[in-house]
Amino acid sequence: MQIQLKIGRLTSATIILLIVLSGGATARGQEPGRETSVFNVRDFGATGNKSDDARPAIQKAIEAAAVKGGTVYFPPGDYTSGTIFLRSHVNIYIEAGATLFGSDNPNDFAVQKVKSKDALLFGENLEDISIEGRGTVDGQQTYYWGPDSFGDVHAHALEMKRFGLSLPRSFPTGFGKQADYPHLVWLGGCKNVRITGLSFLHSPSWSFAFYNCWRVVVDGVYIYTSLREAVWADGIDIVSSRDITVANSTIETGDDCIAIVCGIAEWGPDYPTENITITNCRFSSASAAVKFTEADTRLVQHVLVNNCAIFNTNRGITLQLATSGTIRDVIFSNITMDLHRFDWFWAGDANAFNIEIHRESEWNAEPPKPGEPGPGHIQDVIFHDIIVHCQGASHIEGHPESWLEGVTFANIKFFIAHDPKAPYDLAASAMVFKRARNLKLQNIEVHWEQPAYEGWESALQVEDVDGLELNGFRGDSAWPEKSIPAVSLNRVTNANVSNLVAPAGANMFLKIAGAATHDVHLFGNDFHEAKVPYVLGGDMKAASVTALENFLPQK
Repeated sequence: MQIQLKIGRLTSATIILLIVLSGGATARGQEPGRETSVFNVRDFGATGNKSDDARPAIQKAIEAAAVKGGTVYFPPGDYTSGTIFLRSHVNIYIEAGATLFGSDNPNDFAVQKVKSKDALLFGENLEDISIEGRGTVDGQQTYYWGPDSFGDVHAHALEMKRFGLSLPRSFPTGFGKQADYPHLVWLGGCKNVRITGLSFLHSPSWSFAFYNCWRVVVDGVYIYTSLREAVWADGIDIVSSRDITVANSTIETGDDCIAIVCGIAEWGPDYPTENITITNCRFSSASAAVKFTEADTRLVQHVLVNNCAIFNTNRGITLQLATSGTIRDVIFSNITMDLHRFDWFWAGDANAFNIEIHRESEWNAEPPKPGEPGPGHIQDVIFHDIIVHCQGASHIEGHPESWLEGVTFANIKFFIAHDPKAPYDLAASAMVFKRARNLKLQNIEVHWEQPAYEGWESALQVEDVDGLELNGFRGDSAWPEKSIPAVSLNRVTNANVSNLVAPAGANMFLKIAGAATHDVHLFGNDFHEAKVPYVLGGDMKAASVTALENFLPQK
């Protein structure tokens, strides 16, 4: 049969299909002088039986492909291996029905001088590589439950002890201390990387770790570890890397789905992490969906997270600093969240947004250290067009020595609920903003859902803010009958408050307090349904607030 093909740019999958159609030429047994670009691991000795050690055969296939570039092909079957060393210009293609298993012998991964770099698929200082297909990579990690090791530092541990509750938690089996847990993929100093189509399951540590990589595309992958047990098993960690895209993927993992940071000392220099795009993804986590981690030592910038669904998750989005770095120029947009609490040993309380800055000693609950660097800085971060269903309060707070700069929340629908089955609830005001300059809050709605919680307070709490634009708010306090204000402003300066709408039945709608408060302007607000539109605290001067053209209750 004669087949005419119009050949343009061929993907690896197309190449493999053409090889199958043409008779399955492979590197072994080829005609003299004829070259091929596909290297089947079966032709190098892999059996496809899970109980056999496939690593020698896989590595031989990779080394053969690396001579002139090519595809290492895993046909359907089960392949068990320790560390596999990737090579430049080599594509790994794992077919549907094929599974690459990580060995359960820790010694099969003890190949790096820096233990935290150990991985099933390892590459360093490479270019033009890909890991693709429709098959599976499975780390086979299991867990056991043992006593807590956090002591009295962990806030949740203190709450559990206060209620006299037990403190068991999960730990990975088989690999000793945390630094020894291998990744499924570790790439360092690599450029032009594609990881597409595959399922990555049960990683002992972070499923993917990228250090000092650039031009990386992760597209259409599925990452899974146990949400109940898989501590330290982040989905994708982006470290001191740039030009990274994560798209069209589902990450369901115990620890953070995506962690972004500049700096891991044992891996090398702290290059800036920048130009990161995360789009069209689905996230579930017992920790955070997207986390900018506390270990940032230098700079994270130019990050876009767009069109994502976050569900069955503890924390939505968190930005934390504890090692003096900077986070700037970040946008989160078009996101929906459905959050609930997980077990006590996971950080977070089903809270949608968390921004915090600390010194390292403060983070570790230690006395200040001589010569310790000052707190880091967060500026120019925008959240817009987000719907939130959660059980915990959101805290957006700068440091007394490093206030947030230029943070915006716009078009946010916020629904907060209480879980009566939870051992404790730390929520108070739904959204808390502290220590910020040029803070914009636009078109925010806060809804309290049943069953109610007696510890709830205001919808918006704003303290120590210079340059506030509060434009468009709908909602009330959780308990208007207790004269708790819907919106509380304390020590706020240079503020414009407009287009607030008090709901029917509102009691005290807006409270403004603080001796340092001044230049607060109320205009164009609809207060007519509130019994008390606004009150001024006894510690402030009446001249500090001006009110114009507000719709007030009829006397």
